[in-house]
Amino acid sequence: MSSLVVVGAQWGDEGKGKLVDYLTSNAQYVVRFQGGNNAGHTLLVDGKETKLRLVPSGILRQETICCIAAGVVLDADVFLEETSGLEEAGVSVTKERLIIDESVHLIMPYHKIIDIAREELRGKNRIGTTGRGIGPCYEDRANRSGIRLAELRYLPQVLERMEEVLELRNQYLKDVLKSDQQVAFAEVREYLERTADRLLPFMGNVGMMIAEAHKRERRIVFEGAQGTLLDQIHGAIPFVTSSSTLAGAVCSGVGVGPRTIDHILGVAKAYTTRVGSGPFPTEDTGVVGEYLQKKGNEFGTVTGRSRRCGWFDAVLLRKAVRLNGIDMLALTKLDVLSGLEKIQVCVNYLLDGKKVEDAPVLPSELERVEPQYVTFDGWEDNLSEVRKWHHLPQNARVYLSSLSEMVECDISMVSVGPERESTLFGHAAVSLQNFMRAE
Repeated sequence: MSSLVVVGAQWGDEGKGKLVDYLTSNAQYVVRFQGGNNAGHTLLVDGKETKLRLVPSGILRQETICCIAAGVVLDADVFLEETSGLEEAGVSVTKERLIIDESVHLIMPYHKIIDIAREELRGKNRIGTTGRGIGPCYEDRANRSGIRLAELRYLPQVLERMEEVLELRNQYLKDVLKSDQQVAFAEVREYLERTADRLLPFMGNVGMMIAEAHKRERRIVFEGAQGTLLDQIHGAIPFVTSSSTLAGAVCSGVGVGPRTIDHILGVAKAYTTRVGSGPFPTEDTGVVGEYLQKKGNEFGTVTGRSRRCGWFDAVLLRKAVRLNGIDMLALTKLDVLSGLEKIQVCVNYLLDGKKVEDAPVLPSELERVEPQYVTFDGWEDNLSEVRKWHHLPQNARVYLSSLSEMVECDISMVSVGPERESTLFGHAAVSLQNFMRAE
């Protein structure tokens, strides 16, 4: 195995960043393949916290080359702020270590204004967008009016085209979204000039680079953002993101064929969380939900918003395993469950009194389902110092083996804390351990 896809198996915030950082101990490449700066990854190494939004989580490994693939939409100002912060922290961020694909689409100033104005217009029907212009940028990519990084080599032609585009966007803001805000052409020109000057040195052909690396059997980690249940196609629309969050998006997002993917690791929490609006069948708004939120420090890396919390949902995880073709699961934050006398897991849904085989795609149906639970005995032990799977409490091991059966997928890794070392391997994790070993 030379390539590994790491995807979220829930609604995001599963701890993918920590696992990517951990798994890249001997990886040559880490590739972010979709999303934008609406996703955040928090890494804790030697007591030092690093928060990333666009830069791949492998950046803390000095021998690893990090790539931002064509499927990502890029806010140049956020990227430059993030890389400057890394440099100040002593992390090398050079054009040799960090490559941005030439086909990456750029988030423009008007994208963010449109995003916020649109959400305000929805009123009580808001979908919970982060307001960072991700959706409008993907829309412009789809309607062929967006700006790709490579185009900045021909700035006069881009600026000429921008005049017409900006006129249409300002008209949309005024007449459709009823917004008082307008974007001046001078602002757009300054943004593009600044972006061209700072980002073009990082530009490269990521797809070709990764295809060649795979031929040479270099170790590659493809890093996803957000989670399976927010997928633009298979999620509960409109409560989804604007890109495909599935493992299959690696191919179109990077520019490589399916045979480039050797292994798919899904990441899920030992319970379930969600940020923003949308149906959440196992949400607990009482004592347990508050306990999980506080103990799990469930607040968004990017937005700071509190996450809604609830019990593990095996129905949704089975769907995630199917949609991604997940080979193995990594379960994070098992330590957060310590101290609970009883732990519940949703195993089935009833919709209008009838059992449903899969999670409904319509939010109106998903919010009406009745979760059917099984209950497990909890444990009191503090798991933060556990470093071997067989040292976990008996009840914790029963919980893990039961979840594995319910979702029909081996749980190969378990995280019991935010540090790199707080990661345990199960008996089914031989291929992952081999992936991490030096040649």
